[in-house]
Amino acid sequence: MIISHAHRFIFIKTEKTAGTSIEIALSKYCGPDDVITTIVPEDEAVRTDLGYRGPQHYHVPLSRYTALDYLRALRHRRRLRFRNHSSAQFIQRYIDPAVWDSYYKFTFERNPWDKVISYYFWWYRDDDSLSLSEFIASGEMGRMRGFDLYSENSVPVVDDVFLFENLGPSMEELGRRLDLGETPELPRTKHGFRRDKRPYQEVLSAEDRSRIERVFAREIAYFGYRWD
Repeated sequence: MIISHAHRFIFIKTEKTAGTSIEIALSKYCGPDDVITTIVPEDEAVRTDLGYRGPQHYHVPLSRYTALDYLRALRHRRRLRFRNHSSAQFIQRYIDPAVWDSYYKFTFERNPWDKVISYYFWWYRDDDSLSLSEFIASGEMGRMRGFDLYSENSVPVVDDVFLFENLGPSMEELGRRLDLGETPELPRTKHGFRRDKRPYQEVLSAEDRSRIERVFAREIAYFGYRWD
């Protein structure tokens, strides 16, 4: 997640939408006062090698704390922080309302059938104990952080939701929209885990498809995703 005061934008990071690559790419353009959240060490190494800004200012300012926040911080000896996948509601609660209202807010979404397959192969990259169909039947796919991160009462509260399927043109548009002077170049992160490269229509059974459609009905309806 990034809050860029330099370019007046808020990037909300969803799962399995190239979010880490996008976050690293956008870090290149961040200034010294921008909020950049932490990512896992292997991805942070990629960002460091590229010479981009790393995590900074990710603790919630004490001036934004409520009395309950202070009590919790004292009890747990841990400050509130903006995290990799902080929700729009959390961000809105802990930043200046003028920043939320005036900054350009965006995120990315992905075809749910394809997204579930990608999530499975990433989550079980070192574990063959559960088949894809068993994973889908277990309901674990529902823990993926996506629609709820950028919506409130099932309505997106960001200015734009770009689609993973149009990643290249979307990055070009962001380069123009954010006045970056170029198209951000995406590094390769979290790749190589998906062992079955076939189209999702060939990978998923009828029951797999149906289960995914029930869990991700909002995304399918809102973005008009189609099986074919």
